[in-house]
Amino acid sequence: MIPVAAPVDPREVQSLQTYLNQYTQQAEVYSRQLGMMEEGIREANASIETLNALAEAGEAPVFMPIGGGLNIRATIIQPDEVFVSIGSDIIVQKTNEGAISYLQDRIKEMEASAKNLTEVLQKIDAQVKDIQKRLEQLYRQAQAEQQGAGSL
Repeated sequence: MIPVAAPVDPREVQSLQTYLNQYTQQAEVYSRQLGMMEEGIREANASIETLNALAEAGEAPVFMPIGGGLNIRATIIQPDEVFVSIGSDIIVQKTNEGAISYLQDRIKEMEASAKNLTEVLQKIDAQVKDIQKRLEQLYRQAQAEQQGAGSL
């Protein structure tokens, strides 16, 4: 005698689809956060390169962006004085080396956060795959039930 599977419960299918949608939305949010984190890391690395170049150049003329695709020629008079925004509209003065150290610490923090986000995304991806697999099983089972009912 062939064992008969229980009929597909539409509530289970609906519940799984809801979970699938929620996990997909969460993954999109975390992916955007990861993208912002990676952009922050690139920006901090570019700032470090600029600070290093300014330290080597001394009082050199530069193009300073003023917005709208416009730049003005400016001279960096004191390349060892860097003003760092530390949040909540608070700006502190640091040396060039101090600013680079600050940025390197921020990069480490962002890399750690990015690693955590990547791990969370991997877990969500695994859950999504499990749900998709279960949904596929249920759809195949429902098709088999319909074909079995149609042959009667």
